[in-house]
Amino acid sequence: MAKISALQVKELRDSTGAPMGDCKKALIESEGDLNKAVEWLQKRTAAKVEKKAGRTAAEGLVQTYLHHDGRTGVLAEVNSETDFVAKNEDFRQFVSDLCMHIAAMSPTYVRREEVPAEVIAKQQEIAEAQVRELGKPEHLVPRIAEGKVTAWFADHCLVDQPYVKDDKGRAVGAVLTELAGKIGEKLVIRRFVRFEVGEGIEKQTDDFADEVARMAAN
Repeated sequence: MAKISALQVKELRDSTGAPMGDCKKALIESEGDLNKAVEWLQKRTAAKVEKKAGRTAAEGLVQTYLHHDGRTGVLAEVNSETDFVAKNEDFRQFVSDLCMHIAAMSPTYVRREEVPAEVIAKQQEIAEAQVRELGKPEHLVPRIAEGKVTAWFADHCLVDQPYVKDDKGRAVGAVLTELAGKIGEKLVIRRFVRFEVGEGIEKQTDDFADEVARMAAN
């Protein structure tokens, strides 16, 4: 069995935020391999979170974000099991950063289960047409198209988007799972609303605006 040093344990804890005991066990199980230890912790965290899937998360936090130019705002709700966790500094920081992420990445849905079936069907149809235009063999079309639809989910579904605050490029959902494992409670991104000035309003054309300005000048 590989000898695990306190420095290795600290390095793993600093990179993952996992408890010291879990970090030491992960390094022992991985024979001192840091990358394998990280994977071990991720699997352990996912297993812990899965066990909590049936619990009710009805507490939590509603957070707001307003971009510095005043043109984009976000209101988001993230739930926890207890009000105690809602006051946790890491939890509050995540919710705050999540609002900034939503402002920057403009997701349409929280998770892919919320996407209407007709929207998914339309995206599948578009993806298959694109693949056929590339001249791919017909038997490969569904599989390649499926990859394109998965990429569409990563663009439009919040939990599938690469988290802007994560330097490892992990998805929002993966970061949330890690935080849930660290805190020890079920955490759920319930809903969000993103506001942008002028969104949904049909704007005047430049020619019309120029004509209005000319008439006003006369």
